[in-house]
Amino acid sequence: MSAETVAKKQTSVFFKRKRNVAVVFTVCLVLYLVTAGAVNFDFGGAVLSIPAAFAWLGNNIIPNESSMEQFPNIIDRLIETALLSVAVTIFAAIAAFFSSLLGTKTLKFNFLLAKSVRMIAAIFRSIPEVVWAILLLFSFGQNIMTGFFALFFTTYGMLTRAFIEAIDEVSADCVEALEATGSTTLQLVFQGIWPSSITLIITWVLYMIETNIRAATLIGLLTGTGIGALFHMFYSRMNFNAAMLVIASTAVLVVIIETTANQIRKVILK
Repeated sequence: MSAETVAKKQTSVFFKRKRNVAVVFTVCLVLYLVTAGAVNFDFGGAVLSIPAAFAWLGNNIIPNESSMEQFPNIIDRLIETALLSVAVTIFAAIAAFFSSLLGTKTLKFNFLLAKSVRMIAAIFRSIPEVVWAILLLFSFGQNIMTGFFALFFTTYGMLTRAFIEAIDEVSADCVEALEATGSTTLQLVFQGIWPSSITLIITWVLYMIETNIRAATLIGLLTGTGIGALFHMFYSRMNFNAAMLVIASTAVLVVIIETTANQIRKVILK
């Protein structure tokens, strides 16, 4: 192959790449213009409002003496939100583990049963927590039970899928070895699946606790419970200093939980 032919091919490849980039950029730009126009979004106005937004934050982000008086109440609501998130996650993890045993291919249960478990989990996790909370408000009203089940359904769906994948990934060889020795189903579960997948299960549970603390804050705005309800009260009364203190306290709690979870992961993954 001559040098001229190679050069032509390289030029052709380079031209195609530039053309593809130009097409993708043009499509994205057109999509942005169409969607922004549909919702009357003014990008220029948004950019120009940034300095005023930061100036407002500078005046209201620092807690004053009045907002600090609410700090004990904020801590109580934060603890309530954290405990709710932990309780929901553990309850959902237990339910998801036993459901995943029915949905996994490793134990070779009924095919239709396994498909049904996977489908139910997919439906539960595809509906956001906020939508679940809105739907459950009609049945349970504004109380902690609504928030509990709203978080539970999504968490159950997420963990069921995660546990099924974890079991199929790490337990297949172990289960096959136990089956060859004539082990019962309970022995397969507690001597094969559980020991080999416990690390991934704990990792997923810790991750969902972090996620549910964030979600519980938003759901509290709808259910009138936890730290979300306190934020809504301060914001509706235009007590912005106290509202910002709620946000800051929630952010600190999330960082603490995430740091603790990371340390636990490092220990169990050693």
